[in-house]
Amino acid sequence: MALQKKRVRRRLFWPKSRTPVFGATILDSHPFFSNRKALFVLATLCCVLWGSSFPAIKAGYALFDIVPGDIASKFVFAGWRFTLAGLALVAYTAASGKVSIRIDRRTLGEVALLGVLQTSVMYTFFYLGLAYTTGVKGSVLNGSVTFFGVLLAHFLYRNDRLSWRKSAGCIVGFAGVLVVNFGKDLLDFSFTWIGEGSVILAAFLMAVGMVYGKNISRRMDAALMTGYQLAIGGAVLLVAGYALGGGLAALTVNSALLMTYMIFNSSAAQALWGVLLKYNRVTMVSIFNFLVPIFGALLSALFLGESVFEWKNVLALILVCSGIWLVTKE
Repeated sequence: MALQKKRVRRRLFWPKSRTPVFGATILDSHPFFSNRKALFVLATLCCVLWGSSFPAIKAGYALFDIVPGDIASKFVFAGWRFTLAGLALVAYTAASGKVSIRIDRRTLGEVALLGVLQTSVMYTFFYLGLAYTTGVKGSVLNGSVTFFGVLLAHFLYRNDRLSWRKSAGCIVGFAGVLVVNFGKDLLDFSFTWIGEGSVILAAFLMAVGMVYGKNISRRMDAALMTGYQLAIGGAVLLVAGYALGGGLAALTVNSALLMTYMIFNSSAAQALWGVLLKYNRVTMVSIFNFLVPIFGALLSALFLGESVFEWKNVLALILVCSGIWLVTKE
């Protein structure tokens, strides 16, 4: 009788249809996406795509004649990218016929909240920050998303508390975030809230969205969830951008090709990452985040001509990657 009461209480606290927020994480498994080799290849591909976003966004500002202070046009730029990426994912899911694209009202509300949080608000700060800092610095600062994820997991999951190793990793990683803001002589600390501060805030919002999105993905297809949240979040950015008087320069061949790539970048990387999170432990997937600042810095140096081999950039990359490794090491 006592055992039955205990089971009832546990079922009430951890509903069967939802992932527990304050408790142990329940994992699904998949013969392909749970495979370690497939995880390595696919997660690395996601990081390459995300790393390429830093120079792509900076190049987009130039191709669409968006000046640093034109926030409204940045909203329009991001809005078209994410709205079209989301619609493409929903259309792909519908064409595949594997799952229904219909979702109930409650789930739609949760996905809409995720879209506003992880797409509208998060990318508002991300795009704004990149306009006032370099692609190399932005990519390194964005590496702080892993540390924010670790801190959130400590408070939200009983089986993922902070340890001395994780704490040390956070300290080392944030030291890298500080180093990248110093000048060559170590006396000039370059940090602005509208630039570097916005990128760090965007990283925090991304970590919140990852935790929240993992819970939603347990009850619906991960790619479909990503499609809806991108479309909804992008639509909010579009409305806000045009309402504030923003706009883009006329499409050219180069700007059209860039926008096409960024649409593919958003839809493919986020959908694939969502699937990997659904079928693997968060820490197992998060370990690959250390590749994002590396690819971001290298690709920014390659396509934008920015300096990546300054001592502070190299040291910051080493510290950030070491911190992430310490935090996510099994």
